[in-house]
Amino acid sequence: MSFYYPKNFRANGWGWHRTANAASAVSGFLNKERNGGGSSERLIGNGSLYPSLPTDDDATFSGVKLYPSLPVEEYESGAVAEVVEEACAAVNVSLELGETRPSSFGPATYQDFKEIRSRCLADGRLFEDPEFPAIDRSLYYKERLDRPLTWLRPGEMCENPQLFVEGYSRFDVQQGELGDCWLLAAVANLTLHRKLFFQVVPDDQSFDEDYAGIFHFRFWQYGRWVDVVIDDRLPTYRGKLVFLHSSERNEFWSALLEKAYAKLHGSYEALKGGSTCEAMEDFTGGVTEMYEMTELPPNFYTILLKAYERNSLMGCSIEPDPNVLEAETPAGLIRGHAYSVTRVKYVDIETPGRAGKIPLLRLRNPWGNEAEWNGAWSDKSPEWRFIPESEKEELGLTFDDDGEFWMAFKDFASHFDRVEICNLNPDSLDPEECPEGCTKKWEMSVFEGEWVRGVTAGGCRNYLESFWKNPQYTVTLKDPDEDDEENKCTIIVALMQKNRRSQRHQGLECLTIGFAVYRLPDYGHVPKPLDVNFFKYNASVGRSQAFINLREVSARFKLEPGSYVIVPSTFEPSEEGEFLLRVFSEKSNNMAENDEEVGMGDVDDRVKEITPNPEPTDPIRDFFNRLAGSDGEVDWQELKEILDYAMREELAMRHGAAYDGGGVRAGAAGTPPQEQSCLEQLLCALCTPICKEIGVDLQQVAQQQEQVHLNQPQPQELQGEGFSKDVCRSMIAMLDKDNSGGLGFEEFKSLWIDLRQWRAVFRLYDTEGRGAVPQQHLRDALHSAGYTVNAHVLNVLAHRYSSSDGYIQFDDFIMCAVRLKTMIASNEPLENLERELQNP
Repeated sequence: MSFYYPKNFRANGWGWHRTANAASAVSGFLNKERNGGGSSERLIGNGSLYPSLPTDDDATFSGVKLYPSLPVEEYESGAVAEVVEEACAAVNVSLELGETRPSSFGPATYQDFKEIRSRCLADGRLFEDPEFPAIDRSLYYKERLDRPLTWLRPGEMCENPQLFVEGYSRFDVQQGELGDCWLLAAVANLTLHRKLFFQVVPDDQSFDEDYAGIFHFRFWQYGRWVDVVIDDRLPTYRGKLVFLHSSERNEFWSALLEKAYAKLHGSYEALKGGSTCEAMEDFTGGVTEMYEMTELPPNFYTILLKAYERNSLMGCSIEPDPNVLEAETPAGLIRGHAYSVTRVKYVDIETPGRAGKIPLLRLRNPWGNEAEWNGAWSDKSPEWRFIPESEKEELGLTFDDDGEFWMAFKDFASHFDRVEICNLNPDSLDPEECPEGCTKKWEMSVFEGEWVRGVTAGGCRNYLESFWKNPQYTVTLKDPDEDDEENKCTIIVALMQKNRRSQRHQGLECLTIGFAVYRLPDYGHVPKPLDVNFFKYNASVGRSQAFINLREVSARFKLEPGSYVIVPSTFEPSEEGEFLLRVFSEKSNNMAENDEEVGMGDVDDRVKEITPNPEPTDPIRDFFNRLAGSDGEVDWQELKEILDYAMREELAMRHGAAYDGGGVRAGAAGTPPQEQSCLEQLLCALCTPICKEIGVDLQQVAQQQEQVHLNQPQPQELQGEGFSKDVCRSMIAMLDKDNSGGLGFEEFKSLWIDLRQWRAVFRLYDTEGRGAVPQQHLRDALHSAGYTVNAHVLNVLAHRYSSSDGYIQFDDFIMCAVRLKTMIASNEPLENLERELQNP
């Protein structure tokens, strides 16, 4: 959850209640925490050291923690949003403001490169990025460097700094002291693809024209492209760059690219250790596959051919010699060196006596020199005399010492150890700029999801009883691949966990993740989502090779046309995280969540048995009229009085009370008490004279405590605020059809029936007798109340209404039911509920 934090009011004419300024206030709080003393006060929120935002109908905010009262407009205008980051930065702590994003500096406001650059040029100043400042916190979160570094701009390191010197190449990628060779390998590969390179490194910036110390780079992050703005202050030691740099002293595109990638993940240290596949995906938005030559599928050349037709980036390598750096093999290949596959083609061949086609590949050594393959089909080898001249011309065949050469597929498979394919998503390349023969695109479907403890984090198939609770997705394949002899469909399933690298500073590493694929029967009915019985009696038809703690796991399958369910999961249950699930296929695929529609269902028969029939209409109307007064309606305050009294037993559970078996207090009789009538509950909420006037003796009611379900609580049980104003107002909004701000009799009666039903559901699922519903029972509880929800909505509700220990208290459960009913009744989009989650 995110909060807004009040700033240093001294800067605006106010002061902190406890200490002189924001920095010392934050520092004092944190020192208390770090020294193990804890704190009797929360840092923010109601009743905390720093107050939360005022409510909409407060003319002024005059909480006891601030003086004097602070007008609401000051909060809304942003005057309260300018100093606390500086205070926190002064004591090396990061606090979240507004929406969350993956960064140790909290969420960023949108930074428009061109707007900021224009403003800096107009002001005659160089840009200094407030979101990734030139301080130690941008360098590391744990491991301090052994010497102090100085942040310098390129113009302070050399004369005539340039973004590019004679273009760009792999020689511009020289590793520094940071362990991010995985990133450097991907950057070097990126230089081989002009269109992709300038998608990541925009060409609308330089050190000459409109220079203002600001640059920007684009990265793919979990389904969307993100523009990352940075200043050009770089970490140096004795005037030289310490991290990624170019072989040219005055060339800086690679160092600035690394800084932008570090900002994206929170710090330079966050880039330590990783997979080249991860960076390639961030540069392209693609899905990467790895193949070991010892375990190639029989149709591997076809896989390469179709990958080439779809503009996939392909590379290959040979295991390095541990004793010799980049040792050369007798065949002219370099060990431990990355080669690019630049063409895959069946080439026409005419030998004496017969003609046909031979599978060839064109490879490139990024060194671009004479270090080339010297076997069959190498430059000027005798095999080329069997290729027709027209075919040579179509291939653009040259025999220069340019690092590019051809190989037969059988030699390729026997001389290289590993192949890496980065399959691009359909939007990565412009078809007009694609090489000849690269005219096809993958079809892609994408879904974002989340594993939430106790709700949708069911663990792998080993945990059968909870496995079915994981998010489920159907994919329907109708058309088999072109020229596929088996009439099957190729799909690549890729599961990527989100934001784990950027959360390393919080001690979070990658979860162990994987997925399984199940075939749905062509006939008959199966439940949505698939239940525990389906997985008990049906085996998977495909799964990830292993559960592993990488950012992404992927696998390629050939499946018969039909419908399938993909179940992504962590290995262990109750592990929380967000994920992105992508499915690539040669032909179109229809993908959807395999879950219930959000809507109304049947109320559980057990709830109907618990819930008594409504009271006769006339007595309720008579009582309602007395309560409502001349306007004939109850407002939220009057509704709150009624609910706090009528539901006081459940509310008291928050404060230490308990009932045994659904209603009886600890120590009371063990049998469930009878339900108190609606009329008596309402009457007891009023003053004694009114009660006596219509014939109810409160003293007599009080003496029947053990027979009455809602008995008079002890004073200590009534601690707390009862139903919040927001809950009561939401209830009124749910039924207030005439927008009067209150409830008429018929509206009130409908609400009362709902509340009694929800209370019955709550007691049914309070299985531990602690006055709270365990989070794992939330879907079942909502089913019993007559609502159907999917995993997405369930996750949002669990985040919004569950406590940190995985339980849902009574008033939160009521608010959850109110919010869900309102959303369903008004056909309100789920996005509104998600916004409410982000800004509670």
